[in-house]
Amino acid sequence: MSATDAGPVPASSGPPLAGVLAVVGVGLIGGSFAAAMRQAGAAGTILGAGRQPRTLARARRLGLIDEAVTLEEAAARADLILLSIPVGATEAVLARMAPHLRPDTLLTDAGSTKADVAQAARSALGERIAQFIPGHPIAGAEATGPEAAHKDLYQGRTVVLTPLPENREEGRRLLRRAWEACGARVVSMQPEAHDAALASVSHMPHFLASVFMGQVAAAKDSDQRMALAGTGFRDFTRIAAGSPEMWRDIFLANRKAVLDELDQFRAALDQAEQCLRDEDGQGLYDFLERAALARRFWGSRSRL
Repeated sequence: MSATDAGPVPASSGPPLAGVLAVVGVGLIGGSFAAAMRQAGAAGTILGAGRQPRTLARARRLGLIDEAVTLEEAAARADLILLSIPVGATEAVLARMAPHLRPDTLLTDAGSTKADVAQAARSALGERIAQFIPGHPIAGAEATGPEAAHKDLYQGRTVVLTPLPENREEGRRLLRRAWEACGARVVSMQPEAHDAALASVSHMPHFLASVFMGQVAAAKDSDQRMALAGTGFRDFTRIAAGSPEMWRDIFLANRKAVLDELDQFRAALDQAEQCLRDEDGQGLYDFLERAALARRFWGSRSRL
């Protein structure tokens, strides 16, 4: 059994990786990171910052954070800061924090796009860009808010880091150890490669599920349709319930890659549609079989 199968990897027998951890955005992703770091003994004091005082109060009642603070206070006090915010807010948040950061504070993020986040960080942090390492934990659900957070969210999940040339090796090692303490598998990629891959396997599924859900909901007999919907409809549309603000920012930030994927999807859809129009049973069977085999093969290897 691997360390990630057995549970969070202890940070060490000595002091925690982050004496003070700050999480900006204490919902599912940020709150789960806080909970996992606490469970692993990898964080001492945990600070929470965000836009909604009520959300921070709930996170504190749930034990996810010890204190609710401002962005400026988080920057001045924390050893490690995770931004779990819509990617479109990255530059503004970092700009507020930048004047208050200590030289040894390490920052990272959990955004689903990376090239734009790196650019925003450079703009906001300037010469302090070495302190920011972009990251993306590939974990989540349609549930939101502190109540959705749980310490095991990252067990066996992949976290992608897209380090910048300016990042120091000790910072990279610390961040890798922090995510491994949460039970995650850590891989490194170039930001552009990450964004192209995620456009296909993350952003497109959400885009298509949302478009389909909107089409069904707009139908004149939508109530009757959804009353008859079963598990296939539920499973396909589940992710459409995610945060509109977050996904709007993701689609716009990764616009070119998503549009490229839409072109490829449209070609595949046209092929399948033509088989249906032509009553080409063999062609339609072959199309469906390729898809079924690919899904079964992925399912046999995936732990999701």
